[in-house]
Amino acid sequence: MRFASLGSGSRGNALLVEAGNTRLLIDAGFGPREMSRRLQRLGLAADTVDAVLVTHEHSDHIGGVFACARRFDWDVLLTHGTLAAGRDTGADVRTKVIDSHEPLSVGDICVHPFPVPHDAREPVQFILADGVRRLGVLTDAGHVTPHMVQMLDACDALVLECNHDAQMLARGAYPQRLKQRISGLWGHLDNTAAASLLSQVGQSNLRHVVAAHLSEENNSPALAQAALSAVLGCEPDWIGVATQDDGFAWRDL
Repeated sequence: MRFASLGSGSRGNALLVEAGNTRLLIDAGFGPREMSRRLQRLGLAADTVDAVLVTHEHSDHIGGVFACARRFDWDVLLTHGTLAAGRDTGADVRTKVIDSHEPLSVGDICVHPFPVPHDAREPVQFILADGVRRLGVLTDAGHVTPHMVQMLDACDALVLECNHDAQMLARGAYPQRLKQRISGLWGHLDNTAAASLLSQVGQSNLRHVVAAHLSEENNSPALAQAALSAVLGCEPDWIGVATQDDGFAWRDL
């Protein structure tokens, strides 16, 4: 199994996972043209993706899902709440409603959705496994829950939201209402919360840890890397960072 990011942040998100003969995207916040361009950087044509898993209906995650599914003949898998809350009904694409607690198989990949606290209708995140390795993906969560810790325990790789540095957000130029939303229980994890989560899961299998969904205004890669590396006792540059423009290149498990 291997995984790569096409981009991560408030302007669009997409994470690609490949195992055996199956390629899945988690989210598609980019339109067909940009999606094609970003997939080509990884050496792939867009029509070789089998399906997209949608975490929730916010535009930076679902904005390109249905247009790309129509153009590239993708299946779309999402919760009932996400489908109901989205602006596009997806009536003319292949959609499958998934249960936020029930695992499912998509080709050679076993997908374990799990619910997260976020200001969306029925948001989920995912564990993806190939029978040997487990990749845990967590972005867009307002706080850490015991169930999230349980699901992400003993993964071989983690992609974790490090959305903001609390002090940078507090001192920044965002309106107070937006600051409260981001830092609230249904907003986004800051660096300290992400580090706390990392400290609570089994780490013995970890081959990769990647900080994701960083705010371009209220965080920096160095701050996110410092917070996560302090938990693991590793060098900060061992922690990967998913950037908005470049994501990150293939990582093997």
